[in-house]
Amino acid sequence: MFTFSCPISFSITCSSSNGNIQNHGDYRVNINVNGSSCTGRPIKHHTLLNEVGVKEGSTSLSAIQFLENGHISEEKIRQRIPRQKLLVDPYRQGLITERGVGYRQTVVVRSYEVGPDKTATLESLLNLFQETALNHVWMSGLLSNGFGATHGMMRNNLIWVVSRMHVQVDHYPIWGEVIEIDTWVGASGKNGMRRDWVIRSQATGSTYARATSTWVMMNEQTRRLSKIPDEVRDEISPWFIQKQAINEAVPDKIVKLDDKAKHVNSDLKPKRSDLDMNQHVNNVKYVRWMLETIPDKFLERHQLSSIILEYRRECGSSEVVQSLCQPDEDESFANGVQQNLLTNKVLVGGNGRLGSLDINVLTYGYTHLLQTQNEEIVRGRTRWNRKICTGL
Repeated sequence: MFTFSCPISFSITCSSSNGNIQNHGDYRVNINVNGSSCTGRPIKHHTLLNEVGVKEGSTSLSAIQFLENGHISEEKIRQRIPRQKLLVDPYRQGLITERGVGYRQTVVVRSYEVGPDKTATLESLLNLFQETALNHVWMSGLLSNGFGATHGMMRNNLIWVVSRMHVQVDHYPIWGEVIEIDTWVGASGKNGMRRDWVIRSQATGSTYARATSTWVMMNEQTRRLSKIPDEVRDEISPWFIQKQAINEAVPDKIVKLDDKAKHVNSDLKPKRSDLDMNQHVNNVKYVRWMLETIPDKFLERHQLSSIILEYRRECGSSEVVQSLCQPDEDESFANGVQQNLLTNKVLVGGNGRLGSLDINVLTYGYTHLLQTQNEEIVRGRTRWNRKICTGL
């Protein structure tokens, strides 16, 4: 007698006898493994079997998905990854839009996603972008068991890596607010994919933030960039939309900082909790390292309005990272206004709005660089507006 993991998440006792897969009504299933008949306890929701390939009345072992060791995958039933396109996902408050190829998800801003001023942090927004992108692939029916990887990608040992990200924020959602996040994908050159997002208030319809990103494929084993195989292109190209959240006719170029940068943090070490499912440091962690290098007094008085990230290479768990940051104190950015960080009057905000003034809005910039001892990891460019008094 033995017990093994099965997709319907209960223990199975096997006795020696011959038989085929049978579906006895709605509450019991018999499974034949290597000539042994395995009888499970009653199943209340036998329809879950259909999601992993077992159809009612099946009589063939090929109808069940097995792992390489011959066991049925428990993950398939716990995750409930669809094998065909879904139009609505009630569990994630998501639905397919844009004539069947876009995705919209409704989200409530939770307490652990906001900062001291009760507004969502930039890291929270980036995490929501990542989550909605994965859920989009989930509902497409293309998701395999990788981190957003399709079935064709898994067969070719390929994973997605982000090469560029541009986020613009007009208003930050507040704690408890209901927001809608739209996302879609499109082609980016011959071997890249673009993914865009728009965040808006469900209550007012106002657009809060926009983002666009570029993704390329990497071989998971060699860690080298790869061309998109034809079978993968055939999977993803029907989902492409010719639409951009941010119009980047001429993308801004980010200069490389040197050791003369004004602010430097040289002792950053990734933790195990910083790694994602692809075993490299998650891109959201990079943003945290960048922002932590900016002086606290500046962060207290200003709110980030945009960030551009150019990713150069992945960062492993054993590397020591240096964060460099240089303010653009003498540059003119908005409406020809000369910036001077030392003479700004402190204005206090707190409801998530950057605010608007009848006079020119002053904008400040920082250039960032994350690097190891010998190589660049990511270049960054942030722009900031002064927090506007809201009467609180």
